[in-house]
Amino acid sequence: MPARPTPFDLVFAPVAGDRFPAIGAALAAAGRDPRDRDAFLLVPEVVMLVREFRPEGGLGEGIDQLAALIHHAYLFWDSGSRVATIGAEELGGLLADGAEPGAGPRAEPSPARYVQVPERRVWARPVEGEPFEPLDGCFLDPAPDGRLRVLAVFGLRPERAGFTVVEAQGARPAGLVRPDGTALFAPVLEGGAQAGLHTLTGTEELLELGWRMGDACGQGEP
Repeated sequence: MPARPTPFDLVFAPVAGDRFPAIGAALAAAGRDPRDRDAFLLVPEVVMLVREFRPEGGLGEGIDQLAALIHHAYLFWDSGSRVATIGAEELGGLLADGAEPGAGPRAEPSPARYVQVPERRVWARPVEGEPFEPLDGCFLDPAPDGRLRVLAVFGLRPERAGFTVVEAQGARPAGLVRPDGTALFAPVLEGGAQAGLHTLTGTEELLELGWRMGDACGQGEP
């Protein structure tokens, strides 16, 4: 069990038991791959769910983030609601410079899951010009062709009515370095090094984090 509620627990648990089986049945009847987001978003039951979660004032470009969140939540549920928790000590090794990559993609897709990190240890600025927010965790959706889809959840806390999501996807980045020469995931917040904090500085770094999370949590396991 996770140490604290996940975004799925807080947002989707009240409706998943009623709505997600209907979505699964519609996908199966249409012969669509649940991991194909374009096909997923064509299902009428999904369209209705997106409309229900959309604020009255609309979301503008944020509709893509909402669609991504609903898709990841469905895949998480469909894979058995798997949650992995990374401890504080494990996090340091996971983000260490020069961490060894895993064995790579398997012939069959691995299950989707949510990986939770220690609170207020990994930070990022998910919206340009806005304050830094702490990472709660990431939804991981691996594919057999060497790609990984990562949806990071920032700023999840009881007193806040929502949270921020950022998605990155693709093959594992090769030769990834920061332009300023600092180590990947090194803190940029003042006093961050002394406090043992880490920072994500872009979507490629987020994608690399997702791959490392998958390696650490046995993403290749059934």
